[in-house]
Amino acid sequence: MSIKVSVVGASGRMGKLALELIQDAQDMELHSALDSKSQLSQSIGADVVFDVTKLSVSQQVVEHAINSGISVVVGTSGWSQANLAELTPKLNKSPGTAVVVIPNFSIGSMLASDFSAQAAKFFESIEIIETHHAGKVDSPSGTAVRTAELIAEARQNLTQPLIPGVGQPARGQVVAGVPIHSLRQTGASANQEVRIHGDSELIRITHEVSSIRAYSFGILQSIRQAHKKQGLFVGLNSVIE
Repeated sequence: MSIKVSVVGASGRMGKLALELIQDAQDMELHSALDSKSQLSQSIGADVVFDVTKLSVSQQVVEHAINSGISVVVGTSGWSQANLAELTPKLNKSPGTAVVVIPNFSIGSMLASDFSAQAAKFFESIEIIETHHAGKVDSPSGTAVRTAELIAEARQNLTQPLIPGVGQPARGQVVAGVPIHSLRQTGASANQEVRIHGDSELIRITHEVSSIRAYSFGILQSIRQAHKKQGLFVGLNSVIE
């Protein structure tokens, strides 16, 4: 049986890509395509909701999906650790339902973040520079935030502190001890560079996306896994088999 998918944010760049991918996938079918004028009730009956909206809308989408017993893939940026922590007790009341939160659907981005976390165990001078198109509303990006969190997790048993960022406004936004510098520029797509300095050496871990097609595999895999799983999953590596 095909997985019935409701796309919320269907008129945006990622939403349009999802519609195309669902149409071409042999194991999926489009249940409904929702835009800003649609009612969330139109998603009822779907197996999985695919959400690519903005944070304030995304929170409503997830709440509605959980209450309706529908699994949801969240591709919307801005979900904090505190927001995610609130989902677990809600999911406990809706057995069989999954919330899959993916800051970035690119395999390359997932690997770059993982490599950065591995390197962070050996170095404490780490900063992130991320660039996106001028129309991207949130900064820092969800990808950069997730990378910083993974770096901090990798270093949690180490004694060397990451930068606290106190009184240093020019260092960008400090997330989990890692300064993130956000650029929003016309003509850009998506680029993240993690700069890791040690004594007399520098590691640059860079990932760049030139087309949203880079997200195709991750989107399809996330939808398939959300249909199988239950509970909360964060990051593409949590649903890659």
